[in-house]
Amino acid sequence: MQLDKAKIKQSFAAASLTYDGVAALQRTVGKALLATVDLESLTGTLLDVGCGTGFLSVELSVCERPIIALDIALPMVQLTRKKLLDRPDVSYLCADAEQLPLAGHIADSVFSSLALQWCINLEAVFTDIKRVLKPGGRLVFSIFGPQTLQELKAAWAEVDDYKHVNEFYSEMQLTRFLQQSGYTEIKLETRLYRSSYGSVLELMRELKHIGAHNVMAGRNKNITTKAQMQRMIAAYEPHRSGGLIPATFEVIMVSAS
Repeated sequence: MQLDKAKIKQSFAAASLTYDGVAALQRTVGKALLATVDLESLTGTLLDVGCGTGFLSVELSVCERPIIALDIALPMVQLTRKKLLDRPDVSYLCADAEQLPLAGHIADSVFSSLALQWCINLEAVFTDIKRVLKPGGRLVFSIFGPQTLQELKAAWAEVDDYKHVNEFYSEMQLTRFLQQSGYTEIKLETRLYRSSYGSVLELMRELKHIGAHNVMAGRNKNITTKAQMQRMIAAYEPHRSGGLIPATFEVIMVSAS
């Protein structure tokens, strides 16, 4: 997965103030992920990898367990801290999920919602999370799948051969990475979410405001011309239904130990 890590950090730091206003899908997915777990049964320390503005950390705080909230973008960590000021048992780390600055066997459960797709080497990430987990601990995460933004990808393909939309791993690839990292009990479930927008530009603004616009290392570094944008929008239009254009988001829910 060819991703520009500096661009990822910059994008999410810039999106910190606009994220909550447009992150309805992220909240929906976060709630769905937590619904797959018996929160009352959780014990010990919980690690939230890619905490963003703190939605998952806040939801996990009802467990009355110590939480470590970690994100690559400092403004995101700071917003999470503001939301949990009354919780002295929450620790905060600005760090890369691919270089966890944590001792081994420190977390009883690791959670991550729609964050790990921004990691370059997922197998290495899963291995390091395994190191951080206590024996018998569990990794629970959601991640975008390959059908995500398929309409936008197809529309751009009508314009040029550059990667305008990020690529995402499949269930088969995720399973292989997890197995190679030492996980033996693996459960996956794929869900499709469809959002609707008044225009393609509205969709693209939302992606920018949550920091999820293109961060591929091989992206076109030239400025997109007005003519190219108009061609892409025209190619997207056949998907319009009921006055709105759709966008598909494939989400893979995973539990592994």
